[in-house]
Amino acid sequence: MTTTDLGTCTAAELSRLYATGEASPLEATRAALDRIERYNDAVNAYVHVDREGAEAEAKKSAQRWGRGQQLGPLDGVPVSMKDLTEVKGMPAREGSLLSSAKPCEQDAPPAARMREAGAVILGKTNTPEFGWKGVTDNRLFGPTRNPWDTTLTPGGSSGGAAAAAALNMGALHQGGDSGGSIRIPAAFTGTFGFKPTFGWTPQWPPSNAPDLSHIGPLTRTVEDAVLMLNCIGRYDHRDPYATRGQPDDWGQDLDKGLTGLRIAYAPELGGAKADPEIAARVAEAARNLEALGAEVVEIAPEIGHPIRCFQMIWFTASRDLYLSCTEAEREKLDPGLVSNAKTAADWTSVDLFRTLAARASLTQELEAFNQEYHLLMTPTVAVPAFEVNHDTPPGRDMTDWTEWSPFTYPFNLSQQPACSVPCGFTDAGLPVGFQLAGGKYDDIRILRAAHAYIEAHPPRFPAVPDPAQTAQP
Repeated sequence: MTTTDLGTCTAAELSRLYATGEASPLEATRAALDRIERYNDAVNAYVHVDREGAEAEAKKSAQRWGRGQQLGPLDGVPVSMKDLTEVKGMPAREGSLLSSAKPCEQDAPPAARMREAGAVILGKTNTPEFGWKGVTDNRLFGPTRNPWDTTLTPGGSSGGAAAAAALNMGALHQGGDSGGSIRIPAAFTGTFGFKPTFGWTPQWPPSNAPDLSHIGPLTRTVEDAVLMLNCIGRYDHRDPYATRGQPDDWGQDLDKGLTGLRIAYAPELGGAKADPEIAARVAEAARNLEALGAEVVEIAPEIGHPIRCFQMIWFTASRDLYLSCTEAEREKLDPGLVSNAKTAADWTSVDLFRTLAARASLTQELEAFNQEYHLLMTPTVAVPAFEVNHDTPPGRDMTDWTEWSPFTYPFNLSQQPACSVPCGFTDAGLPVGFQLAGGKYDDIRILRAAHAYIEAHPPRFPAVPDPAQTAQP
């Protein structure tokens, strides 16, 4: 058997070790569970862990590998599901006091596809209530904390998945992204997060804003993200928004490098700017992409910023949820969600109709832009990770999470693919990420570019929560 610490392995590495017989799925699953036991109290990434069920499935996987009848490369790989996703036998609390602790009776598409591939589902990761905001805290389970500094947020709404990925508490982690909920926590934790083209990774039951929501992976490598996408990126008839045409192999161009790619680098988008330290790291990443063979052109896209367009759709979804609750239930909702719902009460049907027209115009502009450039590069988030239990950075004149994440939700409105790639740290040691976005169905090209960057500039991950404090004498 291998002397490798299986708890630090990627999914691709585990699959190779299983194939050679150097490690077993049961050993790897136990290593992941042990990391959860050691680190989860510090970061609160997992809100439900099924140790008994995971070990049982890992034993079955080990038997399949032993007979040479493995179901594929993900057979026996330990994974997590976001707590907005239904997993048979596990509750889906959705970060809400209004939810039931009763186990779900069926698997949502991501869980179903992963289970069919033989992956071992370890448990569920934390999310804000119904995934409504860009940080991860709720009244039911409390806040998830950033592994780099547990006084700070990991972002959201897939903050539990991102914290778990940063500490390798499982190799693959499923997130969801309606306005940046994969890419924001990826940037705050220094991991890789990918939002595919809308409809290519099915979701059911639908989210509160179903035509904004994308299911995708949070991982340490692009190779691992591809392994997950090759599984969950398949049509499912239960999702009324699901589309066909996914690549047979999402990673078919991973090794092509950057030569021939024309990348537009936009330090600002619709007038939105990043903090100076973040802007500097992203500018450095742009130079690195150019050194790797891409043509990088700094530009200023002439688009208006769509914050009002996004808020009108997003807040109206909160309004719909609020109106479905009794007065007693409304008292249990996140106050920020309630505030957004009340703001939406003043909007008319004509306002919403015009919002849909504005969304169509934005999509047209971004799709036209991508006819001239292969990819668009921006900062992922405008600010570094900030104090936990806050929706906006303390001391700044902001009232909503959409104000500090202006680079992400335009690509939910347009339904285009986008990712966050780790690109270094602030002077305070906090991760920074840059975003790559493409035209609809350009997913393979984004993955290719992200892989080339990460291969040349490997990210660094925390060995334990609060590594800076641990390193002190």
